[in-house]
Amino acid sequence: MRRGRWIALVAVAALAAAGMSVTAAGAQEDEPLEATDKGVTADTITVTVVAAVDVPGAQGLFQGVVDGVEAWAEYTNDNGGLAGRDVEVNFVDSRLSGDEARNAFIQACEDSFALIGTSVLFLQNFDDLTACTDQAGAATGIPDFPVVVTEVNHQCSPVSFAINPPALDCDTRDQNPQTYRVSTGPTQYYVKQNGDLQGAFLYPADSLSAKNSQVPIFTAQGDQGIEMAFEQDVSALAPQSDYTPIAAAISQEGLTYAKSGLDYASTVKLRKEATLQSVNSVEVWDCSLQCYDTGLIEDGGSDVEDQYVYMPFLPFLGENAEGQDNEMLGNFLEFVDEPDGFSIQAWSAGLYFGDLVNAVVEEGGNNALTRAAVLEQAPGVTDFTADGMMGKTNVGGRQPSRCFVLTQVRDGEFVRVTPKNEGKFNCKKSNVREIELDLIDE
Repeated sequence: MRRGRWIALVAVAALAAAGMSVTAAGAQEDEPLEATDKGVTADTITVTVVAAVDVPGAQGLFQGVVDGVEAWAEYTNDNGGLAGRDVEVNFVDSRLSGDEARNAFIQACEDSFALIGTSVLFLQNFDDLTACTDQAGAATGIPDFPVVVTEVNHQCSPVSFAINPPALDCDTRDQNPQTYRVSTGPTQYYVKQNGDLQGAFLYPADSLSAKNSQVPIFTAQGDQGIEMAFEQDVSALAPQSDYTPIAAAISQEGLTYAKSGLDYASTVKLRKEATLQSVNSVEVWDCSLQCYDTGLIEDGGSDVEDQYVYMPFLPFLGENAEGQDNEMLGNFLEFVDEPDGFSIQAWSAGLYFGDLVNAVVEEGGNNALTRAAVLEQAPGVTDFTADGMMGKTNVGGRQPSRCFVLTQVRDGEFVRVTPKNEGKFNCKKSNVREIELDLIDE
């Protein structure tokens, strides 16, 4: 997506040294920079990250998102900024309050050009995003490039483009049932290696929308050879003792697959309890991107050995990090002190936003930068790769990627399992499966 990026950066540096702004072809090279929309001055582009961080019982929940956005901004500014301007980041902690999230959106509408890395919970009304007025007073909306999107109204917001798109096909949200697109590539691998499996699936219990975000994934896995033999709702704040009957059921029923749709701490508690009860029937302990975190191994120790974790990004943790294979991944690892699955998504959301800004500038120059212009560009980016850090993803069309890398914890390290070659993704067309479910109340 960033062809000619480094050539452009050299040009930025040269023009900046001469006291000139950078413009697109056809524009006047000495055109003075202007305030073109809310959050854009002659010198800066302000973006806001709204994320739940100070959360009782889950302290620092989405801190990785904040770290990722701030690191991306620092990297971007070190390499010439965007549209001849530096990027400034505001952070608002929404905690677990829908009111605080809405207040943050309202404030960002007035002082920021866009939202990067939005990660809020327990909010259903996103009208403040779509009704936000621009500098000219038009209800253009504020461009939003989120990381966590559990609510339907957020998933289908016309101004929101999640870097890791949800399963719901928003064109069917008013239909009964709705259509969901789910990546089942890892499931196909497990079944090929082990035959049909009998699974235990744990859903988030604290929010219906959070649970419903997992239902299509688990259902599609059930259709692909992992029988949904045991299902349980579990609170994110549940102590390990709440996992005692779950581990007992897995053992008693001889289940061969187990997966929690909650944060990595849930997987750690499940694995520790399974060790205490000597559960030995499970062939596949599974988890997705939220478990690709050093905390899984630090907190889980030997109890999480053999844990599978799949993701749409190249491996970036521990001794098996592939920063040497991808320049942008190397940049990410240089600028983010404690990388995790949330920070790399936030960094990637910043890259996506940067691509849109660069496209606007290429067409109309630095002073063509408006919210409307960015939103016009967004749907056209259908093969985003974050400069090769992630598999091709139709972010503009809000379709989940069919690409993945599967890792497994071995001797206390995340080790690439498939595809075997470093720098590669499994992107088979058969990895994405469409299913129909009725999960939206009228």
